[in-house]
Amino acid sequence: MRVLMVEDSQRLVQTVGAALRKVGYAVDVTGDGIEGLWLAESNDYDVIVLDIMLPGLDGLTLMQQLRQHGRNTHVLLLTARDTVADRVRGLQNGADDYLVKPFALDELLARVQALCRRAYGSKQTRLVIGDMELDTVARTVTRAGHPVELLAREHLLLEYLARRRGQVVTRNEIEAHIYEGKADLMSNVVDSAVCTLRRKLGAVNPTPLIHTRRGLGYVLEVSGT
Repeated sequence: MRVLMVEDSQRLVQTVGAALRKVGYAVDVTGDGIEGLWLAESNDYDVIVLDIMLPGLDGLTLMQQLRQHGRNTHVLLLTARDTVADRVRGLQNGADDYLVKPFALDELLARVQALCRRAYGSKQTRLVIGDMELDTVARTVTRAGHPVELLAREHLLLEYLARRRGQVVTRNEIEAHIYEGKADLMSNVVDSAVCTLRRKLGAVNPTPLIHTRRGLGYVLEVSGT
């Protein structure tokens, strides 16, 4: 999943960015509100972590413009303001969640994860497809009752495909949601990642779950469904 963090505190950007990347998220960062708006309108993010007090363009104005332009990306507001009026104002202006500084890093990660689930129309934390079970909270995968060891980015790739079960997902969509910046369109980074995922899932049960739709992309589903 891909996250945009718009925050002018370098210390916070480094800490939160490192924590998000550690669990596999692709993270773009900026400390300027104007650049943040440009990034948010130019890319398909799953969640935006947005500070209210920003140079160039404040967070509430940024969010208002996003909504006015029809962008429905889930937004987690960060602010040092802790009054009911401030929280109400943020939510009324289009925020999906609100976190007051200082905050616990684990709480921010949990809130980002919850917003990612909502972005795909599901509150489920355990995804079961055939004999595969993916626990998005514990970050575990089993197939036929056996554990499948995945790297953090592989886990999020599998979750992305699983949350879009039965839908063809293009290489460009995977690049946009799983990798930071723009992946080289001539590279095989997506194909290589999918191949590795297939190999690890197939080591337990050779029946494929990830299928190629030639010229279109990939689909995760049980054969015959």
